[in-house]
Amino acid sequence: MKNLSSRVNSTSPLDLDWLGHVRVNRSAIERRCSSLAGRRTVKKEWQAAWLLRAMTCIDLTTLDGADTVGNVQRLCAKARMPLRSDIATALSATDLKVGAVCVYPALVTHAVSALEGSDIPVASVAAGFPDGLTPLQTRIDEVRGAHEAGATEIDIVIRRGLALTEDWTRLYDEICAFREAAGDAHLKTILGTGNLASFSNIAKASLVAMMAGADFIKTSTGKEGVNANLPVSLVMLRAIRDFYNTTGTRVGFKPAGGIRKSKDAIAYLVLIQEELGKDWLSSQFFRLGASGLLGDISRQLEFFLTGEYSASHRHAIG
Repeated sequence: MKNLSSRVNSTSPLDLDWLGHVRVNRSAIERRCSSLAGRRTVKKEWQAAWLLRAMTCIDLTTLDGADTVGNVQRLCAKARMPLRSDIATALSATDLKVGAVCVYPALVTHAVSALEGSDIPVASVAAGFPDGLTPLQTRIDEVRGAHEAGATEIDIVIRRGLALTEDWTRLYDEICAFREAAGDAHLKTILGTGNLASFSNIAKASLVAMMAGADFIKTSTGKEGVNANLPVSLVMLRAIRDFYNTTGTRVGFKPAGGIRKSKDAIAYLVLIQEELGKDWLSSQFFRLGASGLLGDISRQLEFFLTGEYSASHRHAIG
């Protein structure tokens, strides 16, 4: 198993002066996002092309307490062939694959085995997912263990309390420790934005994560009351842009939680193109944390080909 890219972000010094100058205009952010759907519509073959791109950026995920080896193997089979064969053939997309498969650490070895030879990365949540409240050494060991088990991407979660109290130095130090423990794996840092109370906290936490070596910043665990949405994503994308303009380092973005409809996936792709440009429109720099989304994209692509919607069970996950 190999990474989609050898790119791994390196840590840079914590710049508290930079954080002190962060300002976010909530009304402007919300106005920008509310107008997005009306200003940007994608139809017919262009919609199909955008949906195929979105499918390649999905982190196909199962994070359920009832996960078994069997359902992880079924998920991996779907990752290898995310589209029904007749649809894939009609769209000349028979080599299509998702961005990654994401599982709990205990199931990493089974996912690695099921994906052998596919070049699809295995991602693992770690660092006390979903709340980040276990002892720091336990969280570090979990990151290291997931990497040693074969995960080439690690989705760590921050302690939201450190952001809420603006203890940026401790937050930075913890993420740096996870960066070191992850080795050459890509580090995707989950901010848990639904718990962070303000756009300012989200922007600052995004910058701290990138300074500490995150390869991606991610909105949510999927377990919060409020998960991914466009305003939060816009704040994070602008932090990514500021970090790139200042340091020259590209960091990826992953919205996660509650993304189930094709129109939502397109909205995120459009937002990224407008804010960051086409260089970010690939699985190297953009992921969608979702599983249910895959079925809706498949239904929309079948509608594009046939003019009729099929039942959801015709596009099952596994």
